[in-house]
Amino acid sequence: MSASVPVPYQLSIPPTSEVPPFPPVHVRGARWRPGRAGRRRHRPAVAAGLVLTAAALAVAVPSSGAGGGPEPPHAAASPGGRADASAAPVSAPVRIADAGAVRLLRPGDRVDVVAARADGGPGVRVLASGARVASVPKPRPTLGQGGDIGETSTTGGALVVLTVERTTAARLAGAGAASRLAVTVW
Repeated sequence: MSASVPVPYQLSIPPTSEVPPFPPVHVRGARWRPGRAGRRRHRPAVAAGLVLTAAALAVAVPSSGAGGGPEPPHAAASPGGRADASAAPVSAPVRIADAGAVRLLRPGDRVDVVAARADGGPGVRVLASGARVASVPKPRPTLGQGGDIGETSTTGGALVVLTVERTTAARLAGAGAASRLAVTVW
């Protein structure tokens, strides 16, 4: 059983031909500028813009030393002629009591470090305000904990490295030995 297929209509296709010549098309209002001659007029404005941009970036972005990282600010000289070493930023490892809170931190975050009494009594004090987080521990899976960070015991907490002034680092080290430390994120 073969069904008859109707023959399609004869389509008329025009014969092929060449495109006729026509004059060039110009956009109204635009002037023809030969090669580099038109660009020379804008060079001073572009150069001035680049100079202003470079100056703004030089002021806004802190300079980097030979090591590629940001330089610590220079310490001010004390009246005795020595530089004040307590104002220089240092890296301070701090054990935070709640490992779950450390999991929320990222390098570069600003935090306040708060000390609570180890016996749970009243009294809380802020040890460091606006400390920058330098590094946090990498997550690692532990048995029964589902990937907690650092030590997962209730007394262990997790270690975080903060960038603070030397005097603040000494306060953090002393308080970490006698009390439980917590962080609040800015």
